[in-house]
Amino acid sequence: MTNQQPSLRDSNRMFGWTAVFPTAEIWKGIAVALLIAAASTFLSEHYGVPKMLFALLIGLSLGFLSDVPALEPGLSFSARTVLRIGVGLLGAQLGLSQVQALGIASVGGIVALVMTTILCGVALSYLFGRKAVFGILSGGSVAICGASAALALSSVLPRHPSRDKDTVLVVITVTVLSTMAMVLYPVLFQALGYSDVQTGFLLGATIHDVAQVVGAGYSINDEVGIAATVVKMLRVAMLPLILIAVHFWFRNSQTGKLAFPWFLLAFVFLAIVRSVFDIPESVVQFLSAMSQWMMVAAISAIGVRSNLRAVLNVQPYLFFILISETLFLLVGATVFSSYFID
Repeated sequence: MTNQQPSLRDSNRMFGWTAVFPTAEIWKGIAVALLIAAASTFLSEHYGVPKMLFALLIGLSLGFLSDVPALEPGLSFSARTVLRIGVGLLGAQLGLSQVQALGIASVGGIVALVMTTILCGVALSYLFGRKAVFGILSGGSVAICGASAALALSSVLPRHPSRDKDTVLVVITVTVLSTMAMVLYPVLFQALGYSDVQTGFLLGATIHDVAQVVGAGYSINDEVGIAATVVKMLRVAMLPLILIAVHFWFRNSQTGKLAFPWFLLAFVFLAIVRSVFDIPESVVQFLSAMSQWMMVAAISAIGVRSNLRAVLNVQPYLFFILISETLFLLVGATVFSSYFID
């Protein structure tokens, strides 16, 4: 019997580093996401259309690639880990003055919108004969951060026969709804004559996934993009609190471990460093460029992995619940911004 030294891949798995440091089998999918990102950037520079939108459309058109087993690990890594790193780097673009510009009312408004949207989901679930579990899963996904929130909530919800199926349904549906919102909401809010601050608040408060919030905000201008990102991160900041609450609510059931959004810590840390220290503008621009590339690559992978056909095969009332939660959040945020956001 020969003694074999552990490989780099084995070491990564042993210490749990695979989620951050991609192995060789993941690079194929990452290369596809980066290729789409490069094509999207090229088209954006020549036609003036946001590269996030190009990335999404190209990714959706290449959806058949999601059926290639060799590409799936890298596409999944790009859609989740690369996305989170990109969001974390966005913190370097923010300062305390930008957060203060939103006003203290925004914080209270976001907390209220998140909580009432989850309660709306629970109420609708009971109305259609489902238990509170689906309402928390769907409502939390819509209220906080889309697919990421759905996966995190699934890990702390009690085990039941339809949990995995419900999680897949919610992830697919909120991704599609968030994609539609990224395209439609900027046009809607500008047509209604909202200011840049109001538009940024509404985009950050209503679009489900982080990548789509960034894409929608920066498709208008940098001020709206920054405001939308800050508001979105306020929603994301509630995720660990909601996870803990759900964990204790179902504490007598078998649950998974609580998952904390580490990218939020990076986001806040960089924002504090930017506010306290005099960071060279070249460094800020470099981190901003890295963040943008990662976000475009992530949304490219999300587009490839979005399976629209699967949405058509679900029970209609479950789809109705998610749409209703989305509209509830949209109406609530619009009313709030009209009275409390200048």
